[in-house]
Amino acid sequence: MSENLDKSNINEEGKSESNDSEQGLEDAVEDSDEALQKIKSGSPSTQRVQRPHSSPPRFVTVEELLETAKGVTNMTIAHEIVINGDFRIKPVELPEDSLEKKVKDIVHKAFWDCLSVQLSEDPPTYDRAIKLVGEIKETLLSFLLPGHTRLRNQITEVLDLDLIKQEAENGALDISKLAEFIIGMMGTLCAPVRDEEVKKLKDLKEIVPLFRAIFSVLDLMKVDMANFAVSSIRPHLMQQSVEYERKQFQEFLEKQPNSLDFVTQWLEEAADDLMNQKCRNALPAVGEASGSGDGPGPDPVAVQNYAYLKLLKWDHLHRPFPETVLMDLSRFQEFQLQLEQLTVLGAVLLVTFSMAAPGISSRADFAEKLKMIVKILLTDMHLPSFHLEDALTTVGEKVCLEVSSCLSLCGFSPLTTDKEAVLKGQIQAVASPDNPIRRIVDSRVLTFLETYLVSSHQKPLPTAPGGLGPVQTELEEVAIKFVRLVNYNKMVFSPYYDAILSKILVRP
Repeated sequence: MSENLDKSNINEEGKSESNDSEQGLEDAVEDSDEALQKIKSGSPSTQRVQRPHSSPPRFVTVEELLETAKGVTNMTIAHEIVINGDFRIKPVELPEDSLEKKVKDIVHKAFWDCLSVQLSEDPPTYDRAIKLVGEIKETLLSFLLPGHTRLRNQITEVLDLDLIKQEAENGALDISKLAEFIIGMMGTLCAPVRDEEVKKLKDLKEIVPLFRAIFSVLDLMKVDMANFAVSSIRPHLMQQSVEYERKQFQEFLEKQPNSLDFVTQWLEEAADDLMNQKCRNALPAVGEASGSGDGPGPDPVAVQNYAYLKLLKWDHLHRPFPETVLMDLSRFQEFQLQLEQLTVLGAVLLVTFSMAAPGISSRADFAEKLKMIVKILLTDMHLPSFHLEDALTTVGEKVCLEVSSCLSLCGFSPLTTDKEAVLKGQIQAVASPDNPIRRIVDSRVLTFLETYLVSSHQKPLPTAPGGLGPVQTELEEVAIKFVRLVNYNKMVFSPYYDAILSKILVRP
């Protein structure tokens, strides 16, 4: 599978040599009749031009662009709420040296200084303070649910602005008493996580710092309330989000008719890869039986599943992402990085256990310990500054020490100098994407995801292919998230995929 996704041009001689070497390695490492899938494409001159089929240009107004952007924003937010169970709204924090923060600080300081001057007059002027009380009143009322009748009446009665103005005019206004009521009501309505902030308000005695702190805590409470609303609507949004996203995308498509160009190209490539499959020893494509290459074209579901797998090998630097999965670009990139790390991890463990004595390679505690050590050393693999060759040199040293130590504890002879050199060399060789062991593991990882896609609604779920047992837990975590995302995307955009594939799959 991996050969299909990231290596489209393999010459006949190189292919034959690779088949022989990889099959020998696979047989030596593990008795398995699973073969690597390899697909050749034609020469570059016969391949489809890597360019979307653009629609004629259409001029749009600024209003249409703004309306389209708003629709896309709304669709993105709804999608994020549904897909991301950890979605949270966070308070806006401006960069410390930004112009916006400097202007905001200056304006706020001027406002609070002005309020301080008014309250210091004799007699005090309460105009600004009363306006602030009015804003606080509206904020507190916005936190109430329909059933909070008693609290609503209390807030309305105590924070009656007309009465407060009369008291101010007659010199009978007690700002401290109002602040005490406000703090008490905030303590009643706030989330438990804000109890400490509300408690600190009681220690402030000066009116201006107190009001400033009250508004700061109210801003946090607004964020808490927004997140509470998000968690409350998520179950209801799940039921309607498919129709909503499809409707929003359709409206976007009507304004931008060429918004399926890259999707069309993506599905065409997937269909061509499956229809042009020539390696007789390749794994059956998703949804097809072995040896069906001379029969009808691939099933639309098979093409879609294969297309999603291609996203895990996407060249993000040189190719635009298909429009219908663009909102999940970061998630697919994260899957890609996780799978690359798991592939290297699995290859290192496979090499190590193939050389270690059976008595220790079958020990679950040793396998788990070794996995965690290698995993930690590969933690920063996603960073641009990470050098895999250097990391694997360290991995080789550490693995040899752990293997020799475990052999000694189990009563075996430790690794000889020659065996250590061979093991370190094989681990170091995993740094190359063309390393046969790494390609075997990569192929099996994609096979596992492929099987998971097909059997996602069946029980029991598939087990990891041979050699991937040590990383099965990590693979299943990625597979569950990947399949959930794919299935949701299918529910939203399947009408568009079906329409595109109905044209692609009937071509001569």
